[in-house]
Amino acid sequence: MKTTKKLIVLFLLIGFIFIACSNGDDAINLEQEQEQELEQEEIATQTYDITNILSKFKGTGLSYEIAGNVVIFTTSDLPDHKSPYWPTSNPLYEAYNGTNSNFRINPNTISEQNIVFTIPLNPAEAVNKEATGLGPIGISRNGVVFFNQYAGPDQPLTNEIDSFDQYLGHPQRTGVYHYHIEPTYLTQQFGEDAFLGLLSDGFPVYGPMENGQIITNANLDDYHGHVSVTADFPDGIYHYHITSEDPYLNGNGYFGTPGNITR
Repeated sequence: MKTTKKLIVLFLLIGFIFIACSNGDDAINLEQEQEQELEQEEIATQTYDITNILSKFKGTGLSYEIAGNVVIFTTSDLPDHKSPYWPTSNPLYEAYNGTNSNFRINPNTISEQNIVFTIPLNPAEAVNKEATGLGPIGISRNGVVFFNQYAGPDQPLTNEIDSFDQYLGHPQRTGVYHYHIEPTYLTQQFGEDAFLGLLSDGFPVYGPMENGQIITNANLDDYHGHVSVTADFPDGIYHYHITSEDPYLNGNGYFGTPGNITR
C-alpha cells in the first residue's frame, strides 16, 4: 500500500513538472511571437528613405530628379531588350522565342511614351488604402512601367498572358509596353531576389525569392507585400514581391499613399 501511494505521488509530481514546463514553453513562445509582431508593426508604421536605391534606375529614355521629399521619374517606356513587339526595322526586334507554346502576338507595337511619376522619397503606410488603377502603377528599374493584375476592368490576365513576349511584357493599344508579372529580363540579369522597381507609393518591388526561398502569396499580406530585411534595406522595409500566382505584383491596392502619374 505504501509503495502504491509513493508511485501515485511520483506520477503526480512528474505530471505537475511536465505541465509546468509545457506552460513555461508556451509562455516563452507566446512572448517571442508578441515581440516579433511588435517589431513588424514598428517597422511597418515607420517612414523610410528610398534615396539609396535611385541609382539602380537606368534605361533608355529614363531620368529622375529629386525635388524636396519626392523623386520625379520621366520615362519614354522603351524596354532595353528584344521583343517581337518592336517594329521589324528596329535592331531590338526579335521573333518570339519564349517557352509559351500558346503564344499569340497581339496587334500592338512598342512606341515611345512620356510618362512622369512623382513618388514619395519617404513612403509610409497609408491610413486609407487606395486601389490600383488600370494603366501604369509603378516603374521598373529599366524604365518600363508596371501594370496591375487585370487585363481590363475586373478581367483576369488568364488569356492575356499568352500575348506576353519572351521577357513577359507586351504593349497595349497605344503602344505602352508594360509588365504585369515577373520581368524575366530583369530577374535574369540581377537575380530573382533583386530590387526590380517602385510602385507609385514609393515602396519597392522585389523578385520572387527571398533568403533563398520562393515567395508565395501565403507569405504576403492583402497588398502583396510584407516587412523584412533586404539587401538594400538592412534595417527592414515594407516591400512588394512578384510571385507566380495571381495577383502577381499587387493585391488589394497600394500599401502606401500613391504619388502622381501623368502621361
